[in-house]
Amino acid sequence: MTDVPPPAAQLDLTRLRVLAAVARTGSVTAAARELHYAQPSVSHHLARLETEAGIPLLQRAGRGVRLTEAGRLLADRAGEIIARVEGAQRELDALAGLRAGRARLAAFPSALATIVPEAVTRLRSDHPGIGVSLVEAEPPEAVAALRSGEVDVALVFEHADVRHARAVDDLSRFQTTRVLDDTVHLVTASDGRGPAAGSGDSGTPLLRAHEDDAWIAGCERCRADLLARCAAAGFAPRLAFETDDYVAVQALVAAGAGVSLLPGLALRAHRNPQVATVPLPGARRSVLALTVGAPTPPAAALVERLVAAGHP
Repeated sequence: MTDVPPPAAQLDLTRLRVLAAVARTGSVTAAARELHYAQPSVSHHLARLETEAGIPLLQRAGRGVRLTEAGRLLADRAGEIIARVEGAQRELDALAGLRAGRARLAAFPSALATIVPEAVTRLRSDHPGIGVSLVEAEPPEAVAALRSGEVDVALVFEHADVRHARAVDDLSRFQTTRVLDDTVHLVTASDGRGPAAGSGDSGTPLLRAHEDDAWIAGCERCRADLLARCAAAGFAPRLAFETDDYVAVQALVAAGAGVSLLPGLALRAHRNPQVATVPLPGARRSVLALTVGAPTPPAAALVERLVAAGHP
């Protein structure tokens, strides 16, 4: 008689939520506080989860705990699993007529000031029953919110054409939709002539013309893009100011404090009449809409309208 192996233990969703909270907050106590659980209950769930997984997930570290390699792997996947389950539940609720659905979006500031309002307006016009919630987040934070299931769509940007610019994350685990290619512009104080137009496929001559000027850098990832482009042009820019406020960047440029690089969406959101801009040849950033797996119907409808808003 052939022995039949016992069925594999299935991972409990509640316990996965507990592990994800421990990974996110850094301690059992903080996870219990976030989940509104008693601390012994959190410890119990973690112990049961280790039994289900069949491998240690946490280890003692002084008076606290830290995740093992297996624990980090499972915690990383837990956010995706939870997001998929919650998405499936929202789809079922929508199909059952319990509620029309909701799309939750995290997006960076210049997108929130430009294409997002247009996309939301179109969505509400076409599907009045769909609710939309928005949160401002730079790409790394938006990706983290998507992975944890806090949002359904993360709108991010990547400076894909600069080898050394810092990437957002490993995007291969997400479903990715290209919303638009956003051209990067050189921004200088307006003197009635504006900066000279670039030529060919390289922005090197334009950048080199301002090698001795002070530069104003933007957010951390835009700063990395600026440094990489200037390095490719053969010089290190002298950074006089750093701010992620594109209105402040233009005000500083207009005041003669330096020159800068800004993406098209930032200029579309706000254009100071005292600055001159010119597209930097070959410079762009990709604006992408990310979802975990197949998006829910409300999220898919929002992504579709983001793409439409990105191509007016």
